[in-house]
Amino acid sequence: MSLRPPSYLGGASATEIAFDALGHEILAEKATALGRAGQRVEQTLAGLRAAGDDAALRPRLLKEAAAAVHAYFIQRELCGLRRHDAVIREYAIPRAVLVRLGAQ
Repeated sequence: MSLRPPSYLGGASATEIAFDALGHEILAEKATALGRAGQRVEQTLAGLRAAGDDAALRPRLLKEAAAAVHAYFIQRELCGLRRHDAVIREYAIPRAVLVRLGAQ
């Protein structure tokens, strides 16, 4: 007696099925990491806005916000999202943060 895979698999081999499951797991991890990075951007920008014009805190908060935004942009690019214009508007990322990207 021989066994055959279920018809919904379309004749896929066990290796192909395992690879597909791994691919879904990787996509889920990318999405989770993107969500965490977005939350970090929100937190750092909220802290920056809350500080206002406090000259003592502002440089450190700008640096933290720039690092968070930079990491978020990298994570977006890893997910295949290359354009950041909408995200910049959505999060209302200040120009003071954007000019510091990559200069850490």
